[in-house]
Amino acid sequence: MRIGYGEDAHRLVEGRPLWIGGVAVPSDRGAEAHSDGDALLHALTDAVLSALGLGDIGMHFPNDAAVNRGRASSEFLSHALELARERDLAVRQVSAVVILDRPKLGPAREAILARLSDLLGLSPDMIGLTFKTSEGLAPDHVQARAMVWLD
Repeated sequence: MRIGYGEDAHRLVEGRPLWIGGVAVPSDRGAEAHSDGDALLHALTDAVLSALGLGDIGMHFPNDAAVNRGRASSEFLSHALELARERDLAVRQVSAVVILDRPKLGPAREAILARLSDLLGLSPDMIGLTFKTSEGLAPDHVQARAMVWLD
């Protein structure tokens, strides 16, 4: 068994879509990022790479590479999962938290969970997904933390 941890954070700015877990969440602000800025998928990607001892998302997808501009974060996660498969490993369980003051993510929970289930190849009951606010400490940011268990 291998365990990996990842985290990510982005400043929220007007005029960008807000992607969480591969789902476009209705919002007037989105993540300022080179890619689509999906903090949850970035944290999951880093967690898988961490479990494999293969560095971080920036090593595999540099933010100064034009090919990564606006790229879907699901592609980053797919890459990390393929690296796991090449080592005869698969994600067996996930625990993740998204920290965001607004918009509230509760209404998008089922869609996010379904998308994560699809991307990870896991049943939804193997994905622990929680949403928190920063209690006003980081109102202009989205943050995500994730742990993965592979075997």
